[in-house]
Amino acid sequence: MQKHYGPLLRILHSCTDQSITMALEKMELTSAQGHIMGYLARHPEPPCSRDIEEAFHLSHPTVSGLLSRLEKKGFLEFRCDEHDRRCKRIYVLPKGRQCQQTMYQTILAMEQRLVSGFTEEEQAQFLAFLERAIANMGETPCHHHPKEESNE
Repeated sequence: MQKHYGPLLRILHSCTDQSITMALEKMELTSAQGHIMGYLARHPEPPCSRDIEEAFHLSHPTVSGLLSRLEKKGFLEFRCDEHDRRCKRIYVLPKGRQCQQTMYQTILAMEQRLVSGFTEEEQAQFLAFLERAIANMGETPCHHHPKEESNE
């Protein structure tokens, strides 16, 4: 009997996506804005909008709109770079740091729930299987830290 993994993967993705979506809705963020906030959480040095354009393969107008709305909501602010006045660096404000902390906790809880009942060995195997499946599909498995993660 042939097994089909696609439907199971879609269900799992849907379950995890719902957890994130609910957390984002409580903070009045879109998925794309959540991804931007995750990107900012992973970077110790404040990036500029061009960095985000390149990382997410998005156009300048799209990134400008996302960042503008995040700025209006009080999650971040722009400051001129000390060495290049043409570049505006993106700084996360206290509200944005709270958002990042909430997302971090949400993702940790979701991942704990995902492997609930798995032994440590099974968790390691599960991770190895996921990484191998991703590699089999021609992608490079990357280890995202829970503080992360665009589409609007």
